Amino acid sequence: MTRTTDIAAYLKQHETKPLLRFITCGSVDDGKSTLIGRLLHDSKRLFDDQLAALEKDSQRHGTRGGEIDYALLLDGLAAEREQGITIDVAYRFFDTDKRKYIVADCPGHEQYTRNMATGASTADLAIVLVDARKGLLTQTRRHSYIVSLLGIRKVVLAVNKMDLVGFDQAVFDEIAQAYQTLAGQLGIAQVLAVPLSALEGDNLITRSARTPWYTGPSLLEHLDSVSLDAGEQTAGLRLPVQWINRPNQNFRGFAGTIAAGQVQAGDAVVALPSGRRSTVTQVLGPDGAVAQAGTGQAITLTLADEIDISRGDVIAAADDPPEVADQFAAHVLWMDDAALLPGRPYWLKIGTRTVSATVSEIKHRVDINNQEHLAAKRLELNEVGYCNLSLEEPVVFAPYARNRTLGGFILIDRQSNRTVAAGTLDFALRRAGNVHWQHLDVDKAARARIKGQSPRVLWFTGLSGAGKSTIANLVDKRLHSLGFHSFLLDGDNVRHGLNRDLGFTPEDRVENIRRVAEVAKLMTEAGLIVLVSFISPFRAERQMARERFGEGEFLEIFVDVPLDLAEQRDVKGLYRKARAGQIPNFTGIDSPYEAPEHPDLRLDAGSESPERLARRVLEKLGLA
Repeated sequence: MTRTTDIAAYLKQHETKPLLRFITCGSVDDGKSTLIGRLLHDSKRLFDDQLAALEKDSQRHGTRGGEIDYALLLDGLAAEREQGITIDVAYRFFDTDKRKYIVADCPGHEQYTRNMATGASTADLAIVLVDARKGLLTQTRRHSYIVSLLGIRKVVLAVNKMDLVGFDQAVFDEIAQAYQTLAGQLGIAQVLAVPLSALEGDNLITRSARTPWYTGPSLLEHLDSVSLDAGEQTAGLRLPVQWINRPNQNFRGFAGTIAAGQVQAGDAVVALPSGRRSTVTQVLGPDGAVAQAGTGQAITLTLADEIDISRGDVIAAADDPPEVADQFAAHVLWMDDAALLPGRPYWLKIGTRTVSATVSEIKHRVDINNQEHLAAKRLELNEVGYCNLSLEEPVVFAPYARNRTLGGFILIDRQSNRTVAAGTLDFALRRAGNVHWQHLDVDKAARARIKGQSPRVLWFTGLSGAGKSTIANLVDKRLHSLGFHSFLLDGDNVRHGLNRDLGFTPEDRVENIRRVAEVAKLMTEAGLIVLVSFISPFRAERQMARERFGEGEFLEIFVDVPLDLAEQRDVKGLYRKARAGQIPNFTGIDSPYEAPEHPDLRLDAGSESPERLARRVLEKLGLA
């Protein structure tokens, strides 16, 4: 064998080594960054320039009096080095003779729980660090709960700083037993407890002579040998379609990364959610046709039949298709400064599919410090809730415990496009399958035709006292005199009946508008012109209402008036009571009003009379 052959064989061996993704987590100062830094250093995986930079940084930022501070390899942000804490998730890549690794060093502070969840979402294993002097802390339980929630079933309990307790076996055994109890409660199946001194290197790369009572492997020995899950072993093919590959008119392929199962030419498949069936004619990898492909591989499939498949659909084994549903029970980790409000619409992204969704109900909030279930109407930053989700379209899914790709999702704010939550699907709500659209022989067009009008929704929004109801009443009277069929939904009147159970919290305001929008939609189905006079303070809910109607059916009318003038017109004395603290959550005082950015019609209620403003609305409708 030549030297060239030896090198080629060596490179080939390293290309095909299995990959293990793992995270380190724990409380502040438990030694996470030090552990990974020492692991990189002692496994000889640092380049000379990295070593030189580490020595220089240790002199400048280190905490060991000039000796090498291994934590600096991970604490990459300037703010972290100045404070001596980890804020962001730091990723490092290294390998051994047996395996390649991606390691995420997750922050320990409670306020960065969302960062820790981001690191855990793709990990196969978690290293949970505990300071031997302190034992299990609240943050240990918090991180372990998130580890279990995100489907990590292999944990290394790294009992660190054993050198500071004299490598006392009794201390180690007590902590290991307490964590085994916690792991059992959380459903974490595999736990290996290892006594460590990350600073001194004990039991990190090789077994330490200072723990003769410990008979297990060193940390790196365990990482090199731990078994890797191959995904959803018993499931058939699941291929979320990322892209339709159409380089010319003679080729149409469906590209994506296999979420589970295997595929080869000749396999019978079904496209979901449409249910259309076909047969695989070719499987293409990055370098051309392949005989077979499996979980984790990026491929392109060609099919024997011309069936309609779009980005976000899933190609699955015909004899073992996944489920399709539009309502779910799910765990949601809220990651935004503004609270989650049930009923507010968000974008939900699952696999390669993005659909409109709402949290229809928060069943309970989970205290992730002790896993207690607490009543809640909203979720604040870093809180976890068990919720019901309602989607506007059905999606292909699998419970997260079986498949992360088809069971994990994120929620996206529709106004800012920020990712505001991450979640895991537990199961579909079966009642959704029992609710069907009933075909009506007399449709909206027929009902509108007999009335000789086009159904519309005129949505009046503005501060209390702006004059919305006055203007809407004038418009309604004029429509009636012209022979049009109209109906006025007024905020005060609706709260005497349909919405009498709702208060004025942000959560109740969202539900208030959702119900009114649904009623208005039913009225337009009857062919009516519907006038809606509600403060409706939030842009997200007004947008949600708009999306329930067809093109041109919804007119947002902003009755604009300065706050001080609205207070002067306040015949009910509501502003005075609100400023005195007698009415909480009052719009414009201690609850915000989000003015429309691009209304269909803006009415200046501070300078024009209600009669003139009503005429402007009729002019907009082409009726004046």
